[in-house]
Amino acid sequence: MGWDERPPRRHLGYSSAEDLHQVLTRSSPPHSCFHSTAYYDRPSEWKMADKGWRGADLIFDLDGDHLPGVDALNFPAMLTTIQEQAYRLWNDFLEPDFGFKEEHATFSFSGHRGFHIHYRHPSILHLDSKARQEIVSHISGANLNIEMALAGPRVGWGRRVARGVDSVLDRLQLYHESSDAERNRIYRELRSTAVLGSANMSRRPTMSEKAMEMLAAMSVDADRRRRLKNSLNNMGKQFGKNGELFTSLILGDQSVVLDQAAENDDNVTVDIRRVIRWVGSLHGKAGLRVTEFPLSRLDPDGSDAFDSLTEAVPFSIQTMEKVRILHDDVTARIADEVVEGNRGDEIEVTEAMSIFLGLKRWCEPL
Repeated sequence: MGWDERPPRRHLGYSSAEDLHQVLTRSSPPHSCFHSTAYYDRPSEWKMADKGWRGADLIFDLDGDHLPGVDALNFPAMLTTIQEQAYRLWNDFLEPDFGFKEEHATFSFSGHRGFHIHYRHPSILHLDSKARQEIVSHISGANLNIEMALAGPRVGWGRRVARGVDSVLDRLQLYHESSDAERNRIYRELRSTAVLGSANMSRRPTMSEKAMEMLAAMSVDADRRRRLKNSLNNMGKQFGKNGELFTSLILGDQSVVLDQAAENDDNVTVDIRRVIRWVGSLHGKAGLRVTEFPLSRLDPDGSDAFDSLTEAVPFSIQTMEKVRILHDDVTARIADEVVEGNRGDEIEVTEAMSIFLGLKRWCEPL
């Protein structure tokens, strides 16, 4: 991908690492660098039909700005939240539900707003888009039959639904007891996370503020809570016509939000001809390195958690530069340096911070 407005250059192949190195280190290096996650007989052919598709790895791409309630201008908090989602995806879905093994997976920071989980195993290479969509639907809870999930042992979605009941009840109680301003924020977050497709739903649930307020008022009733926890199989009936709304909130609370491909609105995981950022390259919109790390460091609350904003920084944290902030409420961190500023603030920052803020278009040099 170049620095101008032209489309990315695809269908490129190199016969040696030296040939690729010459392209990457020329006088005008690329903005960003990607590689194919699919395997072809003839990868350099211009037409996809002529390439001879042989299979594709399974990719999970999580971006923080797709998460509801996340402030994209608070970059450190956004990255922590999306790292938690990536850990949940592996720990709650991919390993226990699908039996994925750590030795066939790689985990990487995308260089900007999120994380990639890349699964390589011969058993999944042949999966077409429809099969991959089934995996995505399971992770998102779309078309899930909750009654069937709860009828068996408390594993998979049966365990998640039981856990989600308490979580959603707590969020609804907070919504019910909050001030008007705070209630509006919580309503938007609840609405944006709701999963609107389930085998239990006879119709699309009403997502109006009035419906949410009614559901929240019903959820604080002690007797209803007790009946709900004693009979999860009939949980929707405890809320009458708002039962489907309650179900959709539970699915949204326990699912993971996967990234969407901008050019065609198809999920990245479903795309069998996807390209993904090259590990070790720099992201042209942030100046951070696409960095691989072990699964043991994926949990942001772990004792040795991976820190993107320290370990993926390639530029100097000693050289200082002066910049002017171009947005209000900007929060950024590079290593131990923290910037909290507003439009018009003139500050001195390290080269690494200046490049990060500049590529984000959050600052201009002075």
